Amino acid sequence: MSRDKWRFIDKPNIMVITTKSIIDNKIAILSVWHDADDGMWQFLDGTDVNEDDAILISLENIVNIDNSVNEVSNLPLGWVAWREEKGFEWKTQSEI
Repeated sequence: MSRDKWRFIDKPNIMVITTKSIIDNKIAILSVWHDADDGMWQFLDGTDVNEDDAILISLENIVNIDNSVNEVSNLPLGWVAWREEKGFEWKTQSEI
């Protein structure tokens, strides 16, 4: 991915949390969390994640799996974005 098209403030090589099911393209990314305490990104499928399914990969890999996450690249710290299905519009709100 060319640097001029990179939409996240974070660098492409930062580690983010996702699931093996998302990496294997079995389940779509349906929620994105931008943690307030440490700035960590989580790209999840909207279900409870068990420790055995969680995995760290680069932000660039997540964008390559589903580039629609670029639509929430400006998600503030402490906010969550979600959608009903892949291709649907992202909704956002504070994690309060």
